[in-house]
Order: sequence, then structure tokens, then C-alpha cells
Amino acid sequence: MDEMSFLDHLEDLRWHLVRATISIVIAATLAFIFKKFIFDVIIFGPTHMDFPTYEGLCKMSQFLGMTDTTFCADKFPFIIQNRTVAGQFSAHIWTSIYAGFIISFPYVLYQLWSFISPGLKPSERKNSRGFIVIASFLFFLGVLFGYYIVTPLSINFLANYQISEQISNEFDISSVIAIVRSSAIASGFVFELPIIIYFLTKVGLVTPQFLKKYRKFALVIVLVLSAIITPPDIASQVIVAIPILLLYQISIYISAIVVKNQKRKEKRANSL
Repeated sequence: MDEMSFLDHLEDLRWHLVRATISIVIAATLAFIFKKFIFDVIIFGPTHMDFPTYEGLCKMSQFLGMTDTTFCADKFPFIIQNRTVAGQFSAHIWTSIYAGFIISFPYVLYQLWSFISPGLKPSERKNSRGFIVIASFLFFLGVLFGYYIVTPLSINFLANYQISEQISNEFDISSVIAIVRSSAIASGFVFELPIIIYFLTKVGLVTPQFLKKYRKFALVIVLVLSAIITPPDIASQVIVAIPILLLYQISIYISAIVVKNQKRKEKRANSL
């Protein structure tokens, strides 16, 4: 196979980006068409007390004997409003685009991988066959975690937070959508940590010893990250921090496996 010039690589990258963009547009169009489901069921689902997360937390709080809890209320003390002429249409467009990105994520990842993989060795491509499946699984798992855990905790805390009884909550539609969107997508990318560590270990930038040595610093970073993407109450931060810490520990094991395999290959090559 002839080596490609820099301009050829750029042209190849352009077509991969074009195909990825087309997939997002198609998925976004479907999301745009099914706006009732996207908004009434998904986006505004966590704003209703019959949302599964609140029902589960309500039962848990009752089991623990907590009678005064916001998870068991009849409804939230706020209304959702639109304050700009093009507000609803703009929300419809941008929500469809973000939904399109989430839906088409595996194909976008496939296009990215198709561009990178030709530059890898045959053995490296063989060992990375499950990359798209695993990375997509982790991303969707993170999105679900952000939607069913981070979003409800954030909305519940912020909706019931009050500095004065004279103030009534009338949330703008863009603010509500931003919480759902940022919680889901941010969590999706955070759950890609094992994949990131895998590749950083492959190129020699990270080792399991490094990850273990700076575990305490990682704990602080995780707590700060949890405080950023969740409301400032301890329970919510702990709930979010636990899976991230588990992902970090899994990343250490993955890094150790990669290093072990690399040493085994080097030993085998030296013995020949």
C-alpha cells in the first residue's frame, strides 16, 4: 500500500467527518420529527415526580424512616416557561442536534477509528477490535447514569432550594434543557475514562504505577468533578463519585494488563 501524503490524509479525514456529520443530521432529523417523545418523555421526564428515580429514592427514604423528604412530594414547586420569541424553536433545533449526536455516537466513533486504524500495526488493530463496541457501551452507560442519576438529583435540589418564600421559581426552557443535556453528555464522556487510559498506556504516557501513586490526587479531582456536575449536597456528590472512582480503579487494571502484554511481547521478541 502506497503511503499517503499530508493532503491525502486531510482529504481522507474530511470524508470521514462528512460521513459522521451526515449520520448526526439524519439522527437529528428523526429526533426533530418525534419532538413530543423527545421533550415530553425524555427532556421533561425528570421534572415530574413520577419519574422512576424519584419513586425509587422515595421508597428508599421511607424504608430508612425519613418522612420529611422532597423525593415523595406530589409535584415540583416550579413551572417551565419560554421568554423569547424563537425560544421554543431554537430549543427544538439544538436539542435535536444533541440527540442526533448521542444516537449516532457509535457511527461517529467508527468513522474516527476508520481514520486512525490504518496507521496502526496489524497486531494493534487486532487487539483493538472491540474498541467501538466497548467505547459506545461506556458512553451510553454514562449517558444513562447522567440522565437517571445526575439530572434528577440536580433538578430536585435546585427546584426545592429557596432563599425566600417571596420568590417563585419560573425556570426558562433553555435552563432545564441545559441541565439534562450537560448531565447526560458530560457523564457519557466521563465514563470513557478506561478507554482513554488504555490508549495513554499504549503510547507510554501512563503506567499503572503512575495511576496508583496519584490515586489520592485523583480522588480530589473526582470529588471536584462531582461537585461541578451535581448540586452542592454531600449525598449527590457521593452518589456520582462512587462510579467514577470505580472507573478509575478499572482503568488501573486495564493499564496493568496493557503493560503486562507489552512486556510479554518484548520478551518474546528478544528471545527470537
